[in-house]
Amino acid sequence: MSETLTPTATLEPDPSSEVGSTRRMTLNMGPQHPSTHGVLRIVLELDGETVVRAQPEIGFLHTGIEKQCETKTYQQVIPLTDRVDYLANLSNNLCYCLAVEKLLGIEVPPRAVWTRVLLTELTRINSHLVWLGTHALDLGAMSMFFYCTRDREELLKIFEMFSGQRLMTSYFRIGGLALDHPRGGLAATKKFIEMFPSKIDEYETLLDNNPIWKNRTIGVGTVPVDTMLAMGVTGPMIRAAGIPWDARKDEPYSGYQNFEFDVPTRTENDVYARYRVRMEEMRQSLRIMGQALEGMPEGPVQADAPKVVLPQREKMKTQMEALIYHFKIVTEGVRVPPGEVYQVIESPRGELGYYVVSDGTSKPFRVHMRTPSFGNIQALGVMCEGGLIADTISCMGSMDFVLGDTDR
Repeated sequence: MSETLTPTATLEPDPSSEVGSTRRMTLNMGPQHPSTHGVLRIVLELDGETVVRAQPEIGFLHTGIEKQCETKTYQQVIPLTDRVDYLANLSNNLCYCLAVEKLLGIEVPPRAVWTRVLLTELTRINSHLVWLGTHALDLGAMSMFFYCTRDREELLKIFEMFSGQRLMTSYFRIGGLALDHPRGGLAATKKFIEMFPSKIDEYETLLDNNPIWKNRTIGVGTVPVDTMLAMGVTGPMIRAAGIPWDARKDEPYSGYQNFEFDVPTRTENDVYARYRVRMEEMRQSLRIMGQALEGMPEGPVQADAPKVVLPQREKMKTQMEALIYHFKIVTEGVRVPPGEVYQVIESPRGELGYYVVSDGTSKPFRVHMRTPSFGNIQALGVMCEGGLIADTISCMGSMDFVLGDTDR
């Protein structure tokens, strides 16, 4: 178990006690704590082992990425979006690119659209594997962490084939993709799709009926649905409470209306229900990826927009017009018409939105990110109150927040 608390503690008399004999303890959990999955401080007020009050405090990983976006050209912002949610970087790439493409009014070729779907669903599985391994490790299931890390390695190899990077891929571009599919990239993806269902079965065999896992998760971490909605909780957490909201279905983007898949839901609204929802989400992602591979169109992977997309290198070497476009895009950036747009997608953690404002120059006037971890973490205090200290670890793991996604 990893719920060792930092030693800072104070004892305070309970004001509701007549004689003042009952004393409560205030403890810091984090910010340097292995089970806070980043740098998060939670101020716990305890009555014995019971959590009376839990107050999350964020900001320890604030990077000012939103402000940095205002100093970069539109294409230069893409590597910054990688670092917001570093476990779902392609989801952030996609949301930002879709927003800017709306402002520009350009249409992305079908091959690029389907490739984006393929890789963002691969990103969803990648993120869920990190969640499952670390969540299980928090609750004492050490083997699960090794198994999830083993299988995630195959995903990272695919990302490296497509983009040259294992983690900060920066593969999507405004107007399409950075490059066409690498040799063997789709074959490696197909091999993973065929292999991975048996791995999910293996995970479920180990955890579904494990008595320790069930005791630590069933009936733990419930939050009233109205409270979750009021706090802006989205993603698997809200779907585990019985609300089938998924932006891929309810507000389709990037061609998701062309794919058949189900939105997993549960009604128990506890830690175990969130586990079951995410496990089924991995199966549905495989289903979407299979359809994307089977129907992958031929053709270009970049839009026909010379003033936005860098020309092919061969054309740049032989055509003066292409050379001029290349020079202006690289040195000045792309000038985006004035306007504002808000784009929503479904990231592994929930509803991810990018609000982009253009003043007509080559740099964004404003970029604001509505990140799901920030909304979800607001419910942590309500979720932990009334439970035990050990339940706090279960609750945090079930939320699957990323602190870079929270603090930005």
